[in-house]
Order: sequence, then C-alpha cells, then structure tokens
Amino acid sequence: MSANIWDWVYDTHTHLVDSGQHRLATALVEIAGHAVDGRNDQLDAMFPEALASARALGLPWVEVFLRHWRLQNLLNKRHQGEQAMSEAVSLLEFAHREETAGCPQSVCAVQDFTICHANIDGPGYVPERLAVLEEALERVEPARSCFDCLSREYADTLEDDGRADAALAHLDRAQARITAAGESVSLSFGHARASALHRLGRHQEALDAVAAAEQAYTKAGHSLDEDDRRKLGVIRARLLATLGRYEEALEQLPPAGQADEFADIRHRWADTAELLVAAGRLPDDAELGGRLAAWVSYLDAAGSHRPCLDLALTAGRLAVRRGAREVALALVATGERKLALLRRTDQVGEQLAELRTAALALPRAELPVPPGELLDHLGAREGEVDPEHDLELLTAAGERAGELDRAAATDLLLARAGLLASLGHEQRSAALLWERLEQDPGHQDLIGMLGAVLIDGRDGEGLRRLADRIAPADAHWLRARWAMAEGRWQEGLEQAEALLLLSPEGINPRRLGAAAATELGDHATAQRLYQELLEHALPAEGTPPELQYRTVRSADLWQLITAATANRDWAVVRETGARLGMEFDRPEGPIDEEWQYVTVRARRSNGAQADLPAVRTGPATARILPVLGEDVALNHGDVVVFAPAVLEPAPGEEATEEERERWRPTFELLTLLDPAGFTTWYVDGAWPGGPQWEELRTGLRERGFGIWAYSGRQYLVTDPATGEEELPGIYAAVGVPPTASAAEADALLTELTAGWPHPLSWLDLASAAGADPAPHRDVVERYGL
Repeated sequence: MSANIWDWVYDTHTHLVDSGQHRLATALVEIAGHAVDGRNDQLDAMFPEALASARALGLPWVEVFLRHWRLQNLLNKRHQGEQAMSEAVSLLEFAHREETAGCPQSVCAVQDFTICHANIDGPGYVPERLAVLEEALERVEPARSCFDCLSREYADTLEDDGRADAALAHLDRAQARITAAGESVSLSFGHARASALHRLGRHQEALDAVAAAEQAYTKAGHSLDEDDRRKLGVIRARLLATLGRYEEALEQLPPAGQADEFADIRHRWADTAELLVAAGRLPDDAELGGRLAAWVSYLDAAGSHRPCLDLALTAGRLAVRRGAREVALALVATGERKLALLRRTDQVGEQLAELRTAALALPRAELPVPPGELLDHLGAREGEVDPEHDLELLTAAGERAGELDRAAATDLLLARAGLLASLGHEQRSAALLWERLEQDPGHQDLIGMLGAVLIDGRDGEGLRRLADRIAPADAHWLRARWAMAEGRWQEGLEQAEALLLLSPEGINPRRLGAAAATELGDHATAQRLYQELLEHALPAEGTPPELQYRTVRSADLWQLITAATANRDWAVVRETGARLGMEFDRPEGPIDEEWQYVTVRARRSNGAQADLPAVRTGPATARILPVLGEDVALNHGDVVVFAPAVLEPAPGEEATEEERERWRPTFELLTLLDPAGFTTWYVDGAWPGGPQWEELRTGLRERGFGIWAYSGRQYLVTDPATGEEELPGIYAAVGVPPTASAAEADALLTELTAGWPHPLSWLDLASAAGADPAPHRDVVERYGL
C-alpha cells in the first residue's frame, strides 16, 4: 500500500471544487487541522454536513477520511474511551470493506481502534493492541506518514506494558526505516521518544530529544502552532520538574485555563503540579483540588477508565497532603469504581489501597457548635472560607444526624452534597443524595438537587432511574433539563409541553420550552410560550421571595421581542418594547431605524466564528454592513435577528478612552429576517489613493452597490515598472444588488475606474458578464495578483 494520503486529499479536493461541491471540499482540507489542534466547536459544526454530503455523493473514501479525523479528535483531544468505542469499531469495519480497503486512510482506523482501547485500559489491552498494530505495520511502507503514527502507537503500547526500553528500541528502528525511505519523522515522534526516555528515568535525554525534534521540525520549514507550543510546554514542564528545575518548569507549564480547555495536556499538567506542590512552588489548595476533580469527573463520564483512575490517584495524594479527608475519600471511591472496570490491576490497585489508608488516617474535623446549629454558624461567617474544611465540618455533623429531626438531617445532607458537587465530586454527592432519598422519598429539594447533580455529572443511567421513581410532572421537568443540557432541543420542548399539560400554570417550563423552540428555529412556538408566561406570571409587587421566579423578568420580555421580531409580529414587538421603556419613530408597522453600530456573531461554513459589523435597526434586528463571501450565509444589506444577550462586556474603568469608543455590543445571530439579495464579486490590484478610492465607493453606493475592503497595509503588489513587490495593494468585495446584472456591474466598475494609473482586475465578474477577460488576466500577471 503506497498511496500518499495528502496527494489523494489534494486530488479529491480539486475534483470536488470542479464539481461544485465547495463546502465538502473545504471540509476535506480543514477537518484534520480542526481535529489535531483541538478546535472542537468548528469540527462539530463541520462534520455532520460533510459526512452526509460524502454519503449522498457515494464517496466512501471521503467518509473514511472524515470519520478518522473526527475520531482522532474524540480520542486524543477529548480523551474519550467507551464513549467513542462504538464509532471506533464501526469505522474499523467500514474501512476494511471492499470499497474502502484501498483508501490510504483506511489503515488509520486501526490506530483509532487501539487508542480507544488505550483510553479505556491501556495496560489491560496490551496483547490485542500489539497484535493489530503489528499486522497494520506490515501493510504500511515507511515512507507513509501512517507508518510514523502506527509506530508511535506501538511504542505507547509497549510503555503501557512497562517495557519502556523496548518502546525506545522500536522507535529507533522505526526512525531508521523512515529516514532510509527519504522521509523525516514527525514532531509527535519526538514526543514519543521523550516519553520513553522519561519512563526510563533518562530525563535530561528526554529534554534533549524534545529540543532536537522541535529544531528538526522548524528547520524543515514548519512553524509551531498554538497546539504544538502547548504540548511542548507541558512535556518540558514535567521533565524540568522531575529534574528539580522548578522555576523553569513553572515558566514552561501552560496556564491552568488551557488545561481546562484541552484535555490532552491534563495528565502531564497534573503530574507536573504534583511535583511542584511537593517542592513548595505551587499552592495545594481547594482551587487545585476542584480543577483536578472536574478533570476526573470528565474522564469518568467519557469512559476513559485507566486515565480517570490515574488522575484520581494524583488528585487524591494532593488532597491527603492538604488534609482534605472527605475529598480524598471521594476520589478513592471514584478510583474503586474504575478499578473494577480494568482488566489489569497490578500496581495501580496497590496505589489505590495506599491512598485509602492515608485518607482514613487523616484526623476528623471537630465541630465548633452542635450539629443542629452548624448551618447557621457557617452562614454567619464573613470573609473567605475554605470549602474543603466546610465539607469536613458538614461530614462530622452528618455523622451525628441521629441527634436531629428528619428535616434538619436532610438540610445538613443537602448542604454536604451540594458542596461535594461544587468541588467536582458529583458521583459521591449523588450517592449521598440517593441514600437520603430512600429515607425521605418525597423531599422536593432532595429530588431537585439529585437531578441537578446527575445532569452535571452526565449520568444518563442515574437520570433515567430517578425519572422512573418520581412524580410524572417532576419526571418531565427532569427529562427536559437533561435534554437541554445535551442539546436535544426537540426532546426538551416535548418534555416541557408534556409538563404544561399536567401543570398549566408553569412558568419555568415555558421558559425552558421557549428556549428549546428558539434553538429549533420554531419562533412561533417560542413567542406563544413567552406570551403565555406573561399571562400566568405573578405581579412583582407583593410576591414573596420564594415565588419571585413566577414573576416577569426583563429577560423574558427581551426573549419575547426577539421571537416576535423573527415572526414579524411588530405589534407585539412595540407593545413589549414599551414595557421596557422603548420609544419608536413610528407607532405601527415594521421597525427599521438606525440605533447604533453593533457586531453580529455568525458562523462560517467551517464552524469558525465570524464577527460582522452591522447597524442595529431595532430592538433585535441589525443590517449587515460587509460584502461577504460564500463561507458566510449572509451578505451586505441583509437584515438579521439577533439574540438579546450581549456576548462581551463593555470595557471597564481600566480601559483607555479609545478602547471604550471602539467597543460595540456583540450579539449572537439568531436568524435571517430580510435577505437583501446581493451577489459578491472581488476586485484586486494596486491601491489608487484615498481620493480615487473614495470616489469609487461613493459611485457604487449611489447606485445601490456595496463595497468592502479586506486588505490592509501589509498587502503589496508588484510594480510592473520595476518588477518589485512594492506597491500598496487593495483587495475588496463588491456587492451587486439583485436589480443589477453582472454586465451592468462590469460596466459600472469600468466607468468608475477609468483613467486610474493602475487598473484593477475583476476577472471572475468579467467572465460572468461576458466581457473580454484578457485585460483582467493581464493585470493579474503584471501586478502579481
């Protein structure tokens, strides 16, 4: 098998572009970058449409490619285990069918399969992983990039078997074969080599290997991206901390927020943190504990059992170090659940037993007041508090709950469970709540908190169990919230509607149902639910605090305005706006005024964010200003509806006057209301100078055209007189209104740029207009466009 995957990608991309499949062509060349760099939102936005297109067009090789790179993201960037297993197995089968066996990406499904097993229990699946990798490596030539990937995975498997020396030897042999084939190893190959050396205790050599890999990578003409720098930083930080070079380690360690965002660096980050804590260079506090607990919880839900247990051990040792007995025991409980799911438990089982012993040996907290007075005591304090110490106190009080009546004991348990959940220990919190629910089965606060904890912990099985045992109305509410948390908007709406049949006076179910309807684009239903909410709401005055949720909030009014705007119900928009103190230029009809400049946040076809300047024309509408390309489903003059929440706060007092003046409120695009129908064409060439450019802009706008410059001062074009790239350039988009033809646009541009010392080119427009394209090709060639 010798086909080069990237040659195939190039050829397939060209074919897709030529056949008009531009969005699939874009996905083909961008999905791998999104996958390996952790641009999860963009990948998630792009993948479903691309996969559906590949299947509709009967392109199984493209399907293999797309699914492989999505799996690479799920397994490596999101660290999924059992959560991704069904897809890993499905792709392995699909990639070895007759119609896909020849695809150069098919062999990579083997790597996906083995990584998934490694995430579940790397040491436990060593024999199976080695067997499939050996078979795959026999089919792949060293010159292919897949040989590099599979060789690294083979070395990782040997490391999981405790054979780091064999892993290093394997990497050396693989590198020799890759080099002999005329290729170079990847930057990730250097990471793998450093990992084996680290396992062997050769930490300085591992640092040197990382430096050599980076040097070779950049010398070959590559640039490090953010993902590269992040991974290199955490690899170096762990090695430096192991060598006792703590200040250097701190300099290399990525910020904790990056580890929160990118799951692939968390295990090295946590290892480094443990070393730095031991050296007194990093605080071992509840903030660190909560962060690590959240990562443990994430791996737990992802079905990555071995990594979850390993991280629980690290977090547990740190908890013991700072005396957090209950947190340490919660981590032990998680570890014991994971241990039962592993095939191989040598060493790790002993470590877990040691952690349990150390946690139990920590002293219990002494209560400052009787258990029945503890909640009042905790609530009366001022200043900063230590949540882990509070948890110790609540646990100590809970052990004396027999001294209290049932209501007080339940209140104490709720406080303890809530604090555990806030510290990232949802499973332990849920266990306490389940136990108490058996003793107090109708307690609404118990049911409510347990539902919230199960949702936060992504415990679908627990949620189904709870829904089956509670009252029908409570079950609908629970299922609705769970569906919303998972983005299952239709189910969320259906559950909210079912609840309203049982409880017609409901307020929050209407809020939730309207939010789900908005996500579905069902603005008529959203408007109906918000209007019903106003009918059933209680007056703000005289309503006790515990029922304030049943009063009308300003957010309810704004959401109603948005839904009514999308439905063009201008009477409701005006009536609701008046309740918020708005005044309008006209008493009736559509609202089309000029309020302020805003930014509308849309999405490009590849999932990337696009912030578009616009003029706000009403409470929830704006007119788009730029002339846009096909990668955004909007264009100049389009009137859109935006969601009411401002996405970014205004600059604070510390901001400069210029920053405050430049700030514009940013809103999320909701839907297109009135398309203006502009078509986009591009002009390119040398900058004519300010006055002539302004004449062009004015001339186009007076005739109903749009224009938007995209190039900046850095854009230079070739001066035909000297052959040097030294003339300032201009690259702009021209918006042609639906009332004008391409021929009229061509004629107008020709008229407005006549006599310019440097002509512009609009080759595609000229071709579409039936004009002679030769002058435009000449400009392209002479000016190096």
